[in-house]
Amino acid sequence: MSAEPQVLKPADAIAGDWVDRVPPRLQPYLRLMRLDRPIGTWLLYWPCVFGLLLGATAADRPFSRWHDVWLAVLFGVGAVVMRGAGCTYNDIVDRDIDARVARTRGRPIPSGAVGVREAWLFLAALCLVGLLILLQLNGFSIALGAASLVLVAGYPFMKRITWWPQAWLGLTFNWGALLGFAAQTGTVDLADAMLYAGLFFWTLGYDTIYAHQDKEDDALIGVKSTALLLGERSATWILGFYAVAFTLILAAGFSEHAGWPFGFLMLAAGAHLLWQVRRLDIADPDRCLTLFRANRDAGALIAASFLLAGWFS
Repeated sequence: MSAEPQVLKPADAIAGDWVDRVPPRLQPYLRLMRLDRPIGTWLLYWPCVFGLLLGATAADRPFSRWHDVWLAVLFGVGAVVMRGAGCTYNDIVDRDIDARVARTRGRPIPSGAVGVREAWLFLAALCLVGLLILLQLNGFSIALGAASLVLVAGYPFMKRITWWPQAWLGLTFNWGALLGFAAQTGTVDLADAMLYAGLFFWTLGYDTIYAHQDKEDDALIGVKSTALLLGERSATWILGFYAVAFTLILAAGFSEHAGWPFGFLMLAAGAHLLWQVRRLDIADPDRCLTLFRANRDAGALIAASFLLAGWFS
């Protein structure tokens, strides 16, 4: 019997992860969706959760109804699917750039494990699933969700034209804060806009940390990023981004009368963000990746602050 074919993996793939145990023909598609690296799904999902929780607070009730749980599940599945769709689209657009970067040349499309035509068909299937999920929401949320496609479509090109692609990612990745709130209330208010703005600055911080992994390759091939723009001043800027994020998220909660328990509980999230800056070493790619991934926990602390404050109130 012939051995199973070997599947080329990205340089930063985790050895021995669960994707290695599925049939080889499926592995490239799972890696195309980044299912082997769930941090991006978490960072897409947390803003949705924050929006859902803030929406419950705006309605002056705790986040505890069956409908709340159902929405959280829908958004969770949606985050997995749409993050996969976004990664697939980005990899189609960036395939030539990815082939020139050591960390990404083993991704499914530049490595040849998935053809461009197959990738487009896979993207269409993922978008169809995302549409079916979106149609479970109210009419305003459906329109709001559809509007996010403009941001998604533009994101892969931002690194070619601006030093601030992380800002575009912040606009794109945190759209769930608006969508989650709209799913609860049928509208978007000033507090939700402040939450969205705060999360925008959160993303500016953590994605600048992430971008320091690729800065040498980016500089060689002419790709722009805040890591290259800010350079040795990155830690100071990231501290500023996180400070603005913390302040705006606090303001969003207080605007919806989350009360003093929310402010007290948010101190843990603020401490976590400060810990990231203190631990940052932009010359150490492994530490940058670790700190970037730690934002899953920062998101969990923010979510816990909204959730527990709603119960206490």
